[in-house]
Amino acid sequence: MRLRSINALKDNDCLAKAIYNENGQVLLHKGVTLTKGIIEKMKDKGITFVYIEDSLTDDLHIKETISEKTRRESIKTIQSNFRTISEKMVLGKSIDMDKLEPSFSSVVQNILGDIRENKEAISMLSDAFSYDTYIFRHSLNVTIYSIALGKKYGLSEKQLEELGMGAILHDIGKIAIPEKILNKKEALTDEEFKLIQEHPVIGFEMLRKSHTISLLAAHCAYQHHERIDGSGYPRGLKGKDIHLYAKLIGVADVFEAVTGNRVYRNAKLPHEALELLYSGVNTLFDKDIVETFAKTIAIYPVGLEVTLSDGRTGIVAKQNGDFTSRPVIRVTREKGQEVDPYEVDLMKTLNVTISSCETSLSQEEAS
Repeated sequence: MRLRSINALKDNDCLAKAIYNENGQVLLHKGVTLTKGIIEKMKDKGITFVYIEDSLTDDLHIKETISEKTRRESIKTIQSNFRTISEKMVLGKSIDMDKLEPSFSSVVQNILGDIRENKEAISMLSDAFSYDTYIFRHSLNVTIYSIALGKKYGLSEKQLEELGMGAILHDIGKIAIPEKILNKKEALTDEEFKLIQEHPVIGFEMLRKSHTISLLAAHCAYQHHERIDGSGYPRGLKGKDIHLYAKLIGVADVFEAVTGNRVYRNAKLPHEALELLYSGVNTLFDKDIVETFAKTIAIYPVGLEVTLSDGRTGIVAKQNGDFTSRPVIRVTREKGQEVDPYEVDLMKTLNVTISSCETSLSQEEAS
């Protein structure tokens, strides 16, 4: 199977993996032949990448970062709890976070269990789920990325639980921000941007009053937009004044945000999002955290079509542990001509690198 961005799909492409809605129900079954109408509806649902059937790569194994059961139950819990909080806000009622803590904690434990068993670099581009409300998917994915990053960074089990709770609640303050502002396609006014910048404070105030949610989790919500040079918000904290958990979540938050479709821009591929993070090393983000994150995620996910520095074209066939920029490539074309597929291990062929991705959104948009 081959990974395609939603913008590169064509009539008669055939889905190789099913697509689900936010409740875990199948929207499109594996094997469905795509039409222009179906592709447009998938775009409307915020789906960014899908796997399609391909005779040259049908044997490739795609490992899920978390199980379908964990993902379905997690998003259901996040959605239910966030909506409960939103309804209480609208009615002006007090919010008892202590009652919601056990269900949030259960989600974190389930994700921890799945990631503990996952030995490969994580990729969630292939998790073709459709969510009508961005904040649910974002909160779940940031939690997955944060826990995986924390695990690679060497945190203990207890620290990973604390980090996970902070991650799943990091954007809870956004519930108080009107959706018309969060989803606005046009540039925000200064007033609207100031309102969005209040969400860390709102989230902190909601969480710090809880008797069962740790104050650390509250500070994750408070500090995840702080940057080490003091350019972040809401307090302009610098360097060591920012808690490690908030720094980890901050990196996961940016990566997840730019690799997902939003109403005001298209998604980027992992290597493009990572370049963005590297551009902020030692100014916005700690260097060791970004470098650890680069070893945590699949920079070039299995099934992605790439061009090598010597001009050959192929498909990413397998990851190579921590060396996420040097996967195994199944070469399918040389000098523009199709060839019998064969594999090149970039860990053993060090004079060759990946020079571009044919499915890069930036390239498609430029064409």
